[in-house]
Formats: sequence, structure tokens, C-alpha cells
Amino acid sequence: MTPDPIPSPNIWNDPQIYEVENHAVDRSERIEAAMLTHRPIADARLLDLGCGSGFHLERWVDYGARSVIGCEPHTPLVAAARARVAALPPQKAARIEVVQAGAEDLPLPDGSVDVMQARWAYFFGSGCEPGLAELDRVMAPGGVAFVIDNDASVPSTFGTWFATAYPAYDDVATERFWSRAGWERQVVPITWEFDRRADLEDVVRIEFPPAAAEQIIAGHDGLVVDYSVVLRTRRW
Repeated sequence: MTPDPIPSPNIWNDPQIYEVENHAVDRSERIEAAMLTHRPIADARLLDLGCGSGFHLERWVDYGARSVIGCEPHTPLVAAARARVAALPPQKAARIEVVQAGAEDLPLPDGSVDVMQARWAYFFGSGCEPGLAELDRVMAPGGVAFVIDNDASVPSTFGTWFATAYPAYDDVATERFWSRAGWERQVVPITWEFDRRADLEDVVRIEFPPAAAEQIIAGHDGLVVDYSVVLRTRRW
């Protein structure tokens, strides 16, 4: 039996605020630029694992993906992603499918995925083994998978906030896990860029415990936050 997914405390509880966060994160698309140094997206069969409300699905079509599958376990987010796709121009919507499933049991044929991305959907290493084994089944020869995660080891404003708010997080153990599993590591500097101070404050409050969030808000001025992420990469 496939285990129930671990609830995401931000997008599951506050999808509208998480939508604001999606618009603020990496507006320059530096993550995509880093991905493209490893493998083209054009003409790829792309799996967006843990696609949430489907924010990035259209983006993959714009980058030229032949077909896009958004996979999400949480029923309200599946509905939101399907509604988002249905509102796209027909020529784009025809290239996107949203399925409800967890990473441990993907409703996909063997060797059917050229590019996989999991963006803030596959945290913290140990415990991910069943999903990683499923990737071994669905990834095509020559395929590349990307896992985008927070980085607390390289100095950045967000990284400092993260390390302070979550002192139990062991970034060394996390890196050892991914390295043993055959994944390479690349740090990508990005930013949060908000249009309104209220939006920044709302997003901080869904990403951090209450006391830490209020301390962060009181200590940070402006609308921009420098932020480093880890782009994990594995080839098949």
C-alpha cells in the first residue's frame, strides 16, 4: 500500500499565499537556466513531481517540452492544477496532463520520462528512497532528474533564516544521503522579489514557525531576499 503523503505545511494550508510566493521566487528563472546546462527541455517528456497547483506546468510547454505530466498527491491541489491547465490556450493544454499520485507509485510506463523536476517537493533526504526507486523505473535512458531544495550551508539571507528557524535540520546528513544515492549538487543563487511588503510578510509566516517569522519580519527591510538553492541532478 502506498503511504499517505506527508502534508506540506505551506501550500496545503495556504495555497493562495503560496501562489504569491511562486510569483516571487526566482523571477529571472535562474533555476531553469541551470537545468538547461544539463539537458534541453525542448522536445522532452517532462514529469513535474509534486506539481502543487500546477504553477510551472505551462512554463515547461513554453520551454518546448513535447509533453508535460504534473503529478500531485493532494486532492485540492490536483483540482487547482487541472483548472489552471483547462484555462490555458487549447494548444498548450493539449500537451499537459495532471495525475493524482505520490512519488512512490507513479501511473507512468517504464522508461517514459526524459526530464523530471521536483521543486520544494522532496525534502530532507532519508525517507525518499521509495520515490527514488520509482524514478529508476520511469526515467528513460539519457534522462535527467532535478530536485530543487533549500540550501542552509551557503550564506544567504534565506539560508540564515532557515538554519535559525529549523536548528534540527542536518544539512550534512542530507548531503551525504543524496551523494550516496548518486546525485550531484549545484548551488544556484536566486531571489525572492515581492511587489508589496504585505506579500513578503504573508509568505514568511507560512514558511517559518510563528516566533521565527515575526523575528524575520522585524529584522528585514524591503521587498527582496537573497536566497541560495541546491539543484540536485542525476542522469540515467
